[in-house]
Amino acid sequence: MARYELRFAGFGGQGVITAGFVLACAASLHDGRYATMTQSYGPESRGGACRADVIISDKPVDYPKTSRLNCLAAMSSDAYSQFQGEIAARGIVVYEESLVSIPVTDRRKDVSYRGVGAVDAAVELGSPLSANMVILGSVVEITKAASPEGVRKVIGERFPRQTEINLEAFERGRELARSTAS
Repeated sequence: MARYELRFAGFGGQGVITAGFVLACAASLHDGRYATMTQSYGPESRGGACRADVIISDKPVDYPKTSRLNCLAAMSSDAYSQFQGEIAARGIVVYEESLVSIPVTDRRKDVSYRGVGAVDAAVELGSPLSANMVILGSVVEITKAASPEGVRKVIGERFPRQTEINLEAFERGRELARSTAS
């Protein structure tokens, strides 16, 4: 992996910035790679557009902004619509299938699409707020951008009181990614 660019995008309150933070920390602190994360969100604390951009590299990251996304994790239709044009050839879109609809006729032939029922999985686990960890698990399983072990460590460090449920959500996301493999 020379340089891998990912974007988690959705609306405020979905935890997309937290998912990006966990991924960047796992790659840099536990996997021995270089990583940056930048974030953008509207003035609203909940409901406004937000995103977290993560760049992971084996070499120092000299510019922290994304240029062509290798992976877009879209948790809202607006996020997908806004950023789908930035996906590189051979890129991957991981999307929340209950909130994002991508008609087959609108899909690029040079991009892989993987729908994940993150919200439903989080509700089944009894923690609707952990949908971001489900998406993160799917992204990690599909892209191999960070090691599952590294992500687990960051989840334990970042969520000391909610470690168990967030780890369950992360593992559920990995399972969903394996079950939807194309």
